[in-house]
Amino acid sequence: MANSAARLRKPAEFQAVFDAGRRYPVKHFNAIVATNTLGGPRLGFALSKKIAARAVDRNRIKRQVRESFRHNRARLPALDIVMLGRGGCAKATNADLRLSAQELWKKITA
Repeated sequence: MANSAARLRKPAEFQAVFDAGRRYPVKHFNAIVATNTLGGPRLGFALSKKIAARAVDRNRIKRQVRESFRHNRARLPALDIVMLGRGGCAKATNADLRLSAQELWKKITA
């Protein structure tokens, strides 16, 4: 699955995850996870301005989680994952964000 195919893009795709998904809380994120039939995992973000007011912070959070996702994608089952930021994630360091994402991947595969 190519990088662009591993993303949730359409509102209907996000809504399907919100409707049928299971929540996995970790330190800096709440993730909603639902199975898909595409044969590989996909990732999407719902980071509000309330959580990270500056666009640069929202983009940094997404970059860190996407990088972690790329490194772990082969180990993940066919799931659609929507990442929701939690309070304080905008102030977290890049290493803390990646650690939180790693924790999430472990929870999902367990």
